[in-house]
Amino acid sequence: MSTETTGAPAQAVAGRPVRIRTLLILGASGDLTGRLLLPGLGRLLALGRTAGLTLVGAGSDDWSRQQWRDRVAGAFRDCERPDNDNGVRQLRLVAGQTDYHRLDVTAKGALAGLLAALEGPVAVFFALPPAVSQKACEVLGPADIPEGTRLVLEKPFGSSLESARSLNRTLLRLVPEENIHRVDHFLGKATVFNILGLRFANRLLEPLFSNQHVAKVEIYYDESLALEGRARYYDHAGALRDMIQSHLLQVMALMALNAPASLKERDLRDHIGSVLRASSVNPDFARSTRRARYTAGDIEGRRIPDYTAEAGIDPSRGTETLAEIEVSINNERWAGVPFILRSGKALGRPQKEAIVTFKPVNHLPTGFKGVDEPTRLRIGFGPETLRLEIDVNGPGDIFTLDRAVMEAQLHSADLLPYGEVLEGVLAGDPLLSVRGDIAEDCWRIVEPVLQAWAENQVPLEEYPAGSHGPAGWGTSRQDRPLE
Repeated sequence: MSTETTGAPAQAVAGRPVRIRTLLILGASGDLTGRLLLPGLGRLLALGRTAGLTLVGAGSDDWSRQQWRDRVAGAFRDCERPDNDNGVRQLRLVAGQTDYHRLDVTAKGALAGLLAALEGPVAVFFALPPAVSQKACEVLGPADIPEGTRLVLEKPFGSSLESARSLNRTLLRLVPEENIHRVDHFLGKATVFNILGLRFANRLLEPLFSNQHVAKVEIYYDESLALEGRARYYDHAGALRDMIQSHLLQVMALMALNAPASLKERDLRDHIGSVLRASSVNPDFARSTRRARYTAGDIEGRRIPDYTAEAGIDPSRGTETLAEIEVSINNERWAGVPFILRSGKALGRPQKEAIVTFKPVNHLPTGFKGVDEPTRLRIGFGPETLRLEIDVNGPGDIFTLDRAVMEAQLHSADLLPYGEVLEGVLAGDPLLSVRGDIAEDCWRIVEPVLQAWAENQVPLEEYPAGSHGPAGWGTSRQDRPLE
């Protein structure tokens, strides 16, 4: 994608973006950096996918250069393989040369001064709380940003539609849209292309993805994990903001979009945007949405306290730990098909998949016995799996319908999720980044729901930790197929 020579400023080649020379991580001493970013970068380096990169860390903690280098080396160590000498050399080179700066990113001139001292082009990864990232950008001016700088922000992007719009305006004042990466680590390339390949490369499936044949689409991200030390963030976010707004709406768009002309970022993101612009939640929120919060319970031998008893939780906020919304996509392909998005914590049945339930056949010949169940296609996320559930003639009595399952393992990426994110950032490929208008539309879809919940138009139900969720929810049934 770019010149790979060292010591000279990187120049664009034939209009293509240049490869980043320096990765600056803000919030370098934080949990996100140590647990996800550095291991992702380490795998990327070990595979030889980003040569000539300089890593710089900055944070509010008073760390020495050696403390930072020890953290980087420790995170990279698991990426070393004895049969990959070049990868090991690259990991140790980056870890041995990286530097750390103590920095208050919200202080005027502090971040600008550091950017001016780094070899460009620079990618600035804001591994910080969204509010801090916004303040850091607000104290920068266009003259403080060297040419070619890329700004990388974590989702959730803002905390509301208005805050997302405000942040977009701030960022566009600093750099062009193509240099803004609003990253969604949940959507790795493998997940995206598995869905697109399955839908558009198979004549058996592509014509069936419409309201003529599909009864409903369900997208789940149910976790057995509870707060795991994230109370301070989570109690201000909740399940709807944290997962459905930030991630599951993007999965929904991939499941629903029309075939793009190509897999280039503009074609694909234009089609994602088209789906989301057509999407809304029925304003009868007591019927179209649900929310709940976990109480004390047991998960795999671990005792989970009541959510309201967790350290750092303010019970008066009414934060939900399980959210479910029904989205309508008001276009010709999908009008009338409910898209049910659900995500929650501290559940006894982890479930991370999209389920397409097809309508029953128009006519089943008289004489068949047994239960005629709908055909279902299930796409799993991590591990990437495909399961097709169909009716067939059963053993013994050939007139009796029985259930059969066809399964396949889909391609998994050789990079960790944050490695995939960083590869796109460093190469200037925004395919896996969320465009500004799309980020705003995600907030537009959920904001009326959040307002209704704040006004208690929808009851906050409860479920014991380790259960499948509130017993009255259809999505919590224990007798659901293919468990």
